Amino acid sequence: MFGLGIQELVIILIIALVIFGPGKLPQIGSGLGKAIRDFKKAVTGEEGEEPGKEEKAKEASKELPR
Repeated sequence: MFGLGIQELVIILIIALVIFGPGKLPQIGSGLGKAIRDFKKAVTGEEGEEPGKEEKAKEASKELPR
């Protein structure tokens, strides 16, 4: 895709781990995934979401230990 091999990806992951720390990486990944998902929806023109999806996500996040 961008000409990145395994070694380059490992180096990028190590740098991200050093900069953001292990506690922030899941939050960053989640935010990035949501942004990509929202972008795809905007491009394809999908408007409606599954009813109650946000409520389920909020309940699931409350159940996770911190």
